[in-house]
Amino acid sequence: MLTLGVLASGRGSNFQSIIDSIESGVLNAKIALLITDNPESYAIERANKHNIEALVIKPRDFSDRDLYYSHIAEELKKRNVELVILAGFMRVVGKALIDKYRNRIMNIHPALLPAFPGLHGQKQAAEYGVKISGCTVHFVDEGMDTGPIIIQAAVPAYHDDTEETLSERILKQEHKIFPYAIRLYSEGKISVNGRKVIIEDNREDPGMINPPLIQ
Repeated sequence: MLTLGVLASGRGSNFQSIIDSIESGVLNAKIALLITDNPESYAIERANKHNIEALVIKPRDFSDRDLYYSHIAEELKKRNVELVILAGFMRVVGKALIDKYRNRIMNIHPALLPAFPGLHGQKQAAEYGVKISGCTVHFVDEGMDTGPIIIQAAVPAYHDDTEETLSERILKQEHKIFPYAIRLYSEGKISVNGRKVIIEDNREDPGMINPPLIQ
């Protein structure tokens, strides 16, 4: 069974999708710890409802960024966390954590990377006028949404989309592909070769969830 640690800052809907996948038996994993930088995060309530330990660790309580992420890494290691999940964690992860969990930190981004990295990917896509948008699960490196891409899902984008309407369409797919990516990892079907993630699966194109699978 894979042991997960989750970092979240907001409402934690992707956190909930992972909890649901575990409780339904789709994902053979356990969540050992939720860490949040926001004491008002709704993710804390979700953790409490499912008997998951939750810690509030605020950057301002540390003298520098390295100490902050070193402390987070220590808390994860104490609980034997094998894979770190960023479920709406609204900070760029520091090197002190990345070095401890190289290619073992997954993030989900609401755009088809490498397009529209950073904040408000959905807003960027809607304003740019793209015809296809989507979401990306990737490993975290030192850059801004630049780590190796694991899996993506596409959704249509319409001329009258707003950030809100496009976000809603994308979020439905986030809740599907994030648990799926974690399951692939838990089954030993993911390896990394440079920038490329190799997935061993029985589907023809396991790196993209195609439209028939995301209706």
